[in-house]
Amino acid sequence: MRLGCDIGGTFTDFVLLDDKTGQITVHKLLTTPGDPSDAVEAGVRGLAELVPGYTEKLAEVIHGTTLVINAIIERKGAKTGLITTEGFRDVLELGREIRYAPYDIFAEFPKPLVPRRRRLEVKERVRADGRILHPLDESQAREVVQQLAGMGVQSIAVCLLNSFENPQHEQTIKAIIIREHPSISTSISYEVLPQIREYERTSTTVANAYVKPLTESYLRRLSDRLGTLGFDGRLFIMLSSGGVTSVATAVEFPARIIESGPTAAVIAGEYFSRLFDLPDMFCFDMGGTTAKSCLIQNGVAGIVPTFEVGRVQRFMKGSGLTIQVPVVDLMEIGAGGGSIARMSKMGTLQVGPESAGAEPGPICYGRGGTEPTVTDADLLLGYLDPDYFLGGEMKLDKEAARRGVEERVARPLGVDYLQAVWGIHDLIN
Repeated sequence: MRLGCDIGGTFTDFVLLDDKTGQITVHKLLTTPGDPSDAVEAGVRGLAELVPGYTEKLAEVIHGTTLVINAIIERKGAKTGLITTEGFRDVLELGREIRYAPYDIFAEFPKPLVPRRRRLEVKERVRADGRILHPLDESQAREVVQQLAGMGVQSIAVCLLNSFENPQHEQTIKAIIIREHPSISTSISYEVLPQIREYERTSTTVANAYVKPLTESYLRRLSDRLGTLGFDGRLFIMLSSGGVTSVATAVEFPARIIESGPTAAVIAGEYFSRLFDLPDMFCFDMGGTTAKSCLIQNGVAGIVPTFEVGRVQRFMKGSGLTIQVPVVDLMEIGAGGGSIARMSKMGTLQVGPESAGAEPGPICYGRGGTEPTVTDADLLLGYLDPDYFLGGEMKLDKEAARRGVEERVARPLGVDYLQAVWGIHDLIN
């Protein structure tokens, strides 16, 4: 038997496949953001009630998750610092010095994952051919590491000029961090992305460092908990490129699994494209936190070497954070069932990208949520049955949802209740 498990920002889904009989069993429950492995354990136990004794026959678990990309989009990663070559402190903000909307005087750019005060420089210089022009000042490097530790950082990204040709200085700084502050997670660009192009290399290394502590603690716990449930097979993690990798690799390079969740759906889309002889397909996957889409042409989804996360302008290239890893060519936006509706600073209706997630979740879940969401609007419009949600396992509170929309959306915007509800539904679509 094989188990597929996908953790989204709102729900955790399970599919159990019996390879001999072809029987498929599905299960679904709310994600537990505090410790996502709680939901996985509960789901595995829940499946055992439907298929007794299956864990003893379980050969492998294939796991996909949107937790990594959601942490970046919602800015819920680790407190991160960046160490870079003297003079290159502002690479994350300079980028490629290209405005994605050159004539828009109000154009916004995404805030770097590391604020300027936590981006520190060291004296060193490596030539483009890898020869050392100025040796690393190790005493200063130790001081810089100590400064970041004093700021309370949980993770440090190290990206020095031309280190892809000669990683000696990066490796020295990594050794200093491990020796003097072993509790701080470390990502060096030579290991994460040993390629030319300073901005892309820095941005990718910072993103890796930003989500590394979260990913590591989660996957370690997940492995341990699966073991206590009797699973002794292989645990694989979906890669953004459509393949799978080991837990050890995913822990060290979480940037490679940023699109782990939606990628599995695309691979399934390719399968059905061949099965039904429909070479051109459009895949759309809307969850509780994000919505993803992908175009399959000639039975194959494209793979791109670079993509952007958390675009400020949804469809504008250059308005997001650049990540340079192989990834299925997806379009992703912060729009899902849990996306929060509110009045924007311009006095108009805004939906997302912030999400209510699973905790507290939409108001209608009755779990303490106070912000109206797309799910609340869909319930009030009659698209959802309040007495039969999540297969009948959850009851939805329609009146609470109505009060929330009236108080948080309709009154601030000065519109009637029905306009507010329909506006949320219409805007997200």
